[in-house]
Amino acid sequence: MKKIFRQIHLWLSIPFGLIITVICFSGAALVFENEIMELCRHDFYYVSKVEETPLPAGELAQKVAATLPDSISVTGISISSDPAKAYQVNLSKPRRASVYIDQYTGEIKGKYERAPFFTTMFKLHRWLLDSMKPDGGIFWGKMIVGVSTLMFIFVLISGIIIWIPRSAKALKNSFKISVNKGWKRFWYDLHIAGGLYTFIFLLALSLTGLTWSFSWYRTGFFKVFGVEMQEKRDMIEKERSEKEGENRKGRNQRKGETQSLLPSQFSPLPSPYALWQKVYEQLKVQNPDYKQITVSNGTANVSFNRFGNQRASDRYSFNPRNGEITETTLYKDLDNSSKIRGWIFSVHVGSWGGMFTRILSFIASLLGATLPLTGYYLWIKKEIARSARKKRKRG
Repeated sequence: MKKIFRQIHLWLSIPFGLIITVICFSGAALVFENEIMELCRHDFYYVSKVEETPLPAGELAQKVAATLPDSISVTGISISSDPAKAYQVNLSKPRRASVYIDQYTGEIKGKYERAPFFTTMFKLHRWLLDSMKPDGGIFWGKMIVGVSTLMFIFVLISGIIIWIPRSAKALKNSFKISVNKGWKRFWYDLHIAGGLYTFIFLLALSLTGLTWSFSWYRTGFFKVFGVEMQEKRDMIEKERSEKEGENRKGRNQRKGETQSLLPSQFSPLPSPYALWQKVYEQLKVQNPDYKQITVSNGTANVSFNRFGNQRASDRYSFNPRNGEITETTLYKDLDNSSKIRGWIFSVHVGSWGGMFTRILSFIASLLGATLPLTGYYLWIKKEIARSARKKRKRG
């Protein structure tokens, strides 16, 4: 049986090994992206001086909006619990675009742009530097990453089966890395012990990572956790909202045609940013242990430092005319199907247990990148030795 799994381990590792190394290394490089960027550009993400009272959130949003072209709008503002962190004003486009502003002076620090190094690492990790095809063609980079990750799962499992020791002494020696018995023994120990120490982490990273690669896998993965029906409900709700929006638009157009000849009976909506400060202050009082509060047009999110799902947040809706909170959806009250997506992300990036698990995920990813390289080394050395034995027999 072990002979079969040894062949599986070898012949899957040879063609996919280098790609797995690239995926693991680039993933490790992304683990501490935020911390590295904040360290390198401290003056961009933090204010120069913390004062007693910041400017109103709506005023800051308006200041940023005045600098934007007509095609781009302000969609929200994110406020950290750390008073030294600059406010993040979110933009409608491009995706995830934002502007940082000093909340005490109103100084616009600049537009957020991902560092070229991390942009390259992200594209390597997800698509091997490939890009979406505008004509809807096959996204080869994404497919190759997905297939390689899937094969990596089989490599990991077959490696564990091959390793299963026959004695307690062999088990104990498997976790040691010898540094004084030559390079071959060192690379052998690193391959075996590295695989054992990182197996659980690498398997979890691979299983969660596949949800971004294949829709069939994502559907099956979510179904295991009971998310299938939730997705269907979301789709039905979306279709219903779109239909109601179209009907409302038609009614408003007809009403507008009628009311154009009559004095307006309704007061106009205030500036979309006018009540953001009021909403923020309400939520800040209600949630003293918040990590970040994001206020948008009619909605707000409050995130916390929680063990587990690092994307967990309480959601609120408010009346844009007076800032009154009209609806509250607490994370603790959500069903499991609504939480699984955030859990998948948190497990994949290693943030589910805070800084400790992020460090472990970083180390596991780095060691994961070495596994194919040490495997290639051992395989080549074995092939060279086998070739030498054949030559001696012929001679």
